[in-house]
Amino acid sequence: MTVPNLITVARLFLVPVIVWLIGTEAYAAAFWLFVIAGVSDGVDGFIARHFASRSDLGAYLDPIADKALLVSIYIALAMVNEIPFWLVIAVVSRDVLIVGGVMLSWMMDRPVPMQPLLVSKANTLAQIVLASVVLADLGLSSELTPIRHLMVIVTAFLTLLSAVAYLVEWLRHMTDGDDHGQGEQTS
Repeated sequence: MTVPNLITVARLFLVPVIVWLIGTEAYAAAFWLFVIAGVSDGVDGFIARHFASRSDLGAYLDPIADKALLVSIYIALAMVNEIPFWLVIAVVSRDVLIVGGVMLSWMMDRPVPMQPLLVSKANTLAQIVLASVVLADLGLSSELTPIRHLMVIVTAFLTLLSAVAYLVEWLRHMTDGDDHGQGEQTS
C-alpha cells in the first residue's frame, strides 16, 4: 500500500472519532482533528502527484474518505442542532443523486467519465468552510454566527446548483446517441 493510501485510510479512521467528539461536545478537539483531516487530504494528493505514488485504489479511496468525512460531520452537526437538517438532506441527496447516476450509467453500459465540475469544487469548498466555521465557532468561541448563517445559504445554493449541473450533464451524456446499443433501424 502506498503512503498516500495509508494517509487516506488514517483519514477514514478519523471520521468516527470526530463524530464522537461532536456528540460529546468536545468541539475544539473536533475542530482540530477536522483541520488535520483536511491537511492530510492535501498531503496525500501532493505525495501521490509529486512522488509517482498514484494508484487505482487511491483514486477510489480518496473521494470516499472525503465524502465520509463531510457527510458524517454534517449529520453529527445537525443532530446537535448546529446546522439545519434540511441542509444535510440537500447535501446527502446530491451525493446520492451523483452516485446513483454513475451506477445507472454503468448498468446501462454508458459509463460517465468522472470529472468534477467547477461548481462541484466550489460546493465542496463551501461545505468544508461551513463545517470549519461551525466547529471553530463552537470549539474556539469565535463568535462566527453571522458567517455561519451566510455559509448555510452559500452551501445550500451551491449544493442545489451542483446537483442541477450534474443532472444536466448526466442527461446529456445518457441521451447523446439515444440509439446506443440498439443498432440502426431500417424501414
